[in-house]
Amino acid sequence: MNDRLAVTLQQLRAQARPDQLAAMAGFGLTGATRLGLSVPQMRALGRQIGPDHELALALWDTGIPDAQIVASLLAEPARLTVTQMNHWTRGMQAWDVCDQACGNAFRKSPLAWGRIPVWARGHEEFVRRAAFALLALLAVHDRQRADADFIALLPLIAEVAVDDERNFVRKAVNWALRQIGKRSPALRAEAIACAERLQAQPGKGARWIAADALHELRPRAQGAMGR
Repeated sequence: MNDRLAVTLQQLRAQARPDQLAAMAGFGLTGATRLGLSVPQMRALGRQIGPDHELALALWDTGIPDAQIVASLLAEPARLTVTQMNHWTRGMQAWDVCDQACGNAFRKSPLAWGRIPVWARGHEEFVRRAAFALLALLAVHDRQRADADFIALLPLIAEVAVDDERNFVRKAVNWALRQIGKRSPALRAEAIACAERLQAQPGKGARWIAADALHELRPRAQGAMGR
């Protein structure tokens, strides 16, 4: 394992783009040890190496954001444990690491759904973001899940929207609400009702989430009624 880790880190460092770090930081792609690789570079390395769960765990523990994104590409979702998933969320330093881990690994795990309410009630910014990024991704990709399961989580969306105005949290909450609303006509109606309730809240974050979601979902609802 030490040899595989050393080789992979060497490959990552060979592709480092330090000249891109300042611009990336302007988009919230932060982390003191970030190497500056692009997503295509990291995906190409992930394809080259292939699934390797042990290497994924070791790469994650380096704390290098680029290595952590590659880790999410190498992880074997069926082998992820609750402990490992919790550990990963607590080690996230930037929104892209969070979203890539959720999209590449967590959403494919049978443990994914059960993590959403747990992480949503956490306090760390990227733990909470992981909950709602994961919910958004499952709304898109988990086609077998019943609408009722998503409806059951709308109060959680409302609770966090009112309670937490941190930028990366509210954007993920908004993402989840919009994706749920686009999943089916019944869920669109439920998501619109949730957003309308958020409009009446005093917090700027809740009202922003509501306005953005309604901007996307209401025209769809009106178009559906007109057909």
